[in-house]
Amino acid sequence: MDDAQIGDRIETLVAEEHRLLEAHGASGLSSAEHARLEAIRVELDRAWDFMRQRRARRSAGLDPDGASPRDEDTVEGYLG
Repeated sequence: MDDAQIGDRIETLVAEEHRLLEAHGASGLSSAEHARLEAIRVELDRAWDFMRQRRARRSAGLDPDGASPRDEDTVEGYLG
């Protein structure tokens, strides 16, 4: 997956996140919608992590294609 594809994936996820939040406004989300929102946020974190890996490799003079998506536990386990 190249940078453009990752960027497209991020845009798609952000659009879905916004649609979900805007569709319910003050009425709140159902439990299934909360679960989907959380899944979207995890996928966004993973996509951004992958993009950062590719940029870091490129910046270091390495092949960005050597980067690989990390699993949810790794990405969500980072210390802020």
